[in-house]
Amino acid sequence: MSDWAIRVKDLRKQYPGRDGPVEAVNGIDLEVPVGECFGLLGPNGAGKTTTVEILEGLNQPTSGDVEILDLRWQENETQIRERIGVTLQETRFPDKQTVREMTRLFRSFYQDGLEPDDVLAQVSLEGKANSYVEQLSGGQQQRLAVAIALVGDPELLFLDEPTTGLDPQSRRQLWEVIRGLHDRGRTTVLTTHYMDEAERLCDRVAIIDHGKVIALGSPADLISRLGGEHVVEFALGGDSQGLDVSTFSALPTVLSTRLDGDGYALTVGEPHRAIPALLDQLEDAGRPLARLTTRQVSLEDVFVALTGRHLRDNDAEDAPKNGSSKKKKRRGRS
Repeated sequence: MSDWAIRVKDLRKQYPGRDGPVEAVNGIDLEVPVGECFGLLGPNGAGKTTTVEILEGLNQPTSGDVEILDLRWQENETQIRERIGVTLQETRFPDKQTVREMTRLFRSFYQDGLEPDDVLAQVSLEGKANSYVEQLSGGQQQRLAVAIALVGDPELLFLDEPTTGLDPQSRRQLWEVIRGLHDRGRTTVLTTHYMDEAERLCDRVAIIDHGKVIALGSPADLISRLGGEHVVEFALGGDSQGLDVSTFSALPTVLSTRLDGDGYALTVGEPHRAIPALLDQLEDAGRPLARLTTRQVSLEDVFVALTGRHLRDNDAEDAPKNGSSKKKKRRGRS
């Protein structure tokens, strides 16, 4: 067995469109070593979900080579499914099945695996084991989907936005499950809309935009590439129009500037030099300050700098398919 859980070479996926083929995935190369927690991040329409679906065996590539645990879907589908677990963005279960029944059912699909009750305890659903699925909250159903992905004791786990809809306590409990898999040498591929989640959990992340990998590295490496250690965020008061963001580029230690919602964001090396100069400039321009905050540079800043938008800007589908942007819904397959 090699040291690679996933190897992807020149992956491409086209969908027919009214004005010609749509390139959802446009030449992606990836290598994920065994035991890594790997994050896939991208704005809506970037090709992220399409890429994950191909890796999971739920979608067929137009071209390219995909190896999962040294196996290929075309030749080794059964062997791969025995060794992976999948949590989809949305999973529907029969309403009149209990939590324990659903977990036992999915455990029966694998030759080897974990005890269903042990898995329910991992995701804090042991108290709901005898409850019908229809009695669960949205967050509890999400945790059930994670339990079903874990019950086969997978070597490679795909988690597609697993903490969406979870309360803060459940979210952190799931983080501990992911860390436990990491400690056991298991591999996890995580997509998430929460940048703090990616920073805390992932050894490396790939940022995908327009069907291509535009950045790859550890969260710390990607943050360091942005330059500067701090972000100064501020907004102006009054009813007059705002200043051009480029007017702040010449301030001391300012490395980059951008508009951010109704205000401005400056990436700076030394806030104790940049902020006094900023206040002097605004005073000279006769512009009152409505708010000002400083914080450490985060992965979110890297994402915005690379793509020009925040990860959670909208809820559109990942990529248009056959001219439609409607979101796919799948039933109970993990």
